[in-house]
Amino acid sequence: MIECVREVDKLRRKITMIRAILVDDEHLALKQMKKQLLKTSEVEIVASYSNATEVLKNMRSIPFDVIFLDIDMPGMSGLELADLILDWNKDILIVFVTAYRDYAVQAFELHSIDYLLKPILLDRLLKTIHRLQEELSIRSKGSVLIPTEQGPSFKITCFKEFTVYHETEQVKWKTAKVKELFAYFITYVQDSIHRDTLIDALWPEVEYKRAKILLHTTISYLRSLLDSLGYPNAIKFAQGSYSMQLDGLHSDAQQFEQYFSESPIVTVQTIAQCEKLLQTYTGDYLEVNGYEWAGAKANSLRQLLLHSLQNVADYFSSDSQPTKKQKYLQRLIAADPYSDYYTRQLIQFHINNGNRGEALRVFNELKDLIMEDLGITPDSLTMELFSSLLE
Repeated sequence: MIECVREVDKLRRKITMIRAILVDDEHLALKQMKKQLLKTSEVEIVASYSNATEVLKNMRSIPFDVIFLDIDMPGMSGLELADLILDWNKDILIVFVTAYRDYAVQAFELHSIDYLLKPILLDRLLKTIHRLQEELSIRSKGSVLIPTEQGPSFKITCFKEFTVYHETEQVKWKTAKVKELFAYFITYVQDSIHRDTLIDALWPEVEYKRAKILLHTTISYLRSLLDSLGYPNAIKFAQGSYSMQLDGLHSDAQQFEQYFSESPIVTVQTIAQCEKLLQTYTGDYLEVNGYEWAGAKANSLRQLLLHSLQNVADYFSSDSQPTKKQKYLQRLIAADPYSDYYTRQLIQFHINNGNRGEALRVFNELKDLIMEDLGITPDSLTMELFSSLLE
């Protein structure tokens, strides 16, 4: 009877033991990790590897709960390997093992359930085991989430200032860089963006090794935020590149660009939609945020704005709808105040409507502005139009 009880106890312990994979490119470190884990009597080591390639090759055929993962490995780092593992199975628990004692520790905490500093001390390891047991217990008792047919909704504004609302609440960002990273993904939504491209854009002045840590920290914060909002596994990682995949995601700039890029002819049927979308352009793309990497996108959208404003201004007649035509000519000048071409159109509009005083005022505003800012005078065509006013 006693022997039977012992066997049942052994079986129960085996069932509740934590199944672990160990990864470290240093043989002695791997050996020491195994030794310490065996001392706890709480962990079943199901496999151990010395590089990321072996893990990726075998992980789908091995049942495991947690991976103890060295950070600084040749080839693919532990952080990059963790991204791939979590993309494959978000329920795998990550414990980073590292020799770092400074800024990197914060990143490891964010990306994992815990971290351990080398050499691994038994007392500290037992705390990690306790965390793992608690997390696995919570998961085993947790309820299953049934996804709704229609996912959560975002309202994203990119013109002038980047703001994001989820349902009716404005999203609160853990750090400014998390917000900037999300803005970058929104700018290049559905694109696969190489890790180094993100680093160059968001941390151009930071030493590369530290910048990689900061990127993984920020990715981890953003993943956690999106998970909490109902978008698990929205950020994917493959072959050194990240992508964000959120179904039904739209921003004001995206809708503006999609519609006007098709160069719709302005007609009675389309004018209302054209005016509606032009109203959404309240400032340049991410203007207030000052993200240097957004400059190219901002210039592209500004050119699209000018083209669209011109089309709408041309649609309205000076005779039948002078107020509308004047409004869009003024918006053209506001968008490009140094333009002789747009200014001449407004001057000519006032001439055609017999308003010589307004025509002179518009000319003088251009003349004073470009002389003060650029040190030049209006071009020859504008000067000819001005001369005609004096006759």
